[in-house]
Amino acid sequence: MGAAENKQLMQDIFAAAAKGDGSLYRASLADDFRLIVTGQYSWSQTFEGKERALRDLYGYVATRVQPPQRTIAERFIADGDLVVVEAHGDMTTKDGQRYDNHYCLVYQLRDSKIVEMREYQDSALCERVLGPYPTSAKSAD
Repeated sequence: MGAAENKQLMQDIFAAAAKGDGSLYRASLADDFRLIVTGQYSWSQTFEGKERALRDLYGYVATRVQPPQRTIAERFIADGDLVVVEAHGDMTTKDGQRYDNHYCLVYQLRDSKIVEMREYQDSALCERVLGPYPTSAKSAD
């Protein structure tokens, strides 16, 4: 797929996710998907594999925020197999705090599947609102 097709896939994924439907995103993840949370804070790590990312990152976030968990895209930039998405969260924690982080998400695609995502975000906001990522959930990277 080219840049235009990759961009369209990501636009479709975010349009569905904005309505609370994450099924296209989950279906578009390659089994060997790698999710990299950048930075130097407790959430920073690499989640290797689709199941680990869904369970250990997205699953943990789901324990901290109440539905709906929405990430709303603001801009898409595509170049070859990379699609960059600027987005913001629209979430409330289970204890009532707003969690409206801002993200720069860099996706790499291969054959209509997302093989890697690098997440850049406000790490101070993440730790202040969601708390430190639990050490017991971290794997040895």
